[in-house]
Amino acid sequence: MIRTHMIRINAVMEKWTPLIAPGSLVLGILLARWLSPYTGLVPWIFAFMTFAGSLGSSFGDLKRVLARPLPLLASLLLLHVWMPLVGWAAGSLFFPADMYTITGILLAFTIPTGIISFMWVSMFKGNIAVTLSLILIDTFLSPFIVPYTLKISVGADVQIDTLGMMRGLLWMVVLPSLLGMVLNHLTKGRIKTGLGPLLAPFSKIGLVAVISINGSVVAPYMMDFDWKLVQIALVILLVAASGYLFGLLAARLCKWDRGITVAMTFNCGMRNISAGTVLAMTYFAPAVVLPVILGSLFQQILASSYAQVLRFIYRKQDQAALSGEIST
Repeated sequence: MIRTHMIRINAVMEKWTPLIAPGSLVLGILLARWLSPYTGLVPWIFAFMTFAGSLGSSFGDLKRVLARPLPLLASLLLLHVWMPLVGWAAGSLFFPADMYTITGILLAFTIPTGIISFMWVSMFKGNIAVTLSLILIDTFLSPFIVPYTLKISVGADVQIDTLGMMRGLLWMVVLPSLLGMVLNHLTKGRIKTGLGPLLAPFSKIGLVAVISINGSVVAPYMMDFDWKLVQIALVILLVAASGYLFGLLAARLCKWDRGITVAMTFNCGMRNISAGTVLAMTYFAPAVVLPVILGSLFQQILASSYAQVLRFIYRKQDQAALSGEIST
């Protein structure tokens, strides 16, 4: 009985995701004074969402991803070759005399894929193994990819806290994912159908908390409102939206299955804004920070929008799956 109720609650929350994500962001900005002290909770909430999402994964999935690495390689090329080029071109076109803004836009689309994409991919029945593999590989490569991309493109030489990034990855992704995969292996998949539906609604609540807290961090940067801020925001919005679109189109053109299509859509669109913000604030002038911060404003809204596109594409599969779950 409880399981059935949780499945229905989760289905309702997924339906309202397009409003939950932007609403949580607005809530975070409005309640910044009260929420900003809780930024330390974000890694723990991430860890919980990662654990809940990985209950359906197995070590065999990872092995299969590495055995057929084309989706992984395609995602890395989109993330770190194509999208940085698009970002640099957009920055150079609209802000030709402003190297700080160009650098900020480039940085926003050079940082690794966002860890929270794991939650979105699991929520919309994407390939968790591809997502986990991409997050792991991308994050470990980022200490080399990010500084060299910036140095080659705009001559910026930055240092990255490699051990700090890896330590954060370990606690937020690797260990929770391994725990979920081990439990799935030991229970022969029973934990996915048993505990998974019970935890799913709490993952959505975790999403609200994460977006709201991140919104509270962004709030101070939204106080100085002017026309240039609007221009930068529009450029960031368009380039960020294209990241999701390129991931979706690449998977569809290659005729990959639903799991890979969902994974590439979110993984190629989302970025680790937290890491990008730390880099911008630590190693660059304040003007570089703004484009990166603005990326966090649109990331969840765009994810919600593309989630609806995916739901439209796969609506018949979802309806059949939901009917089967409730009947059992």
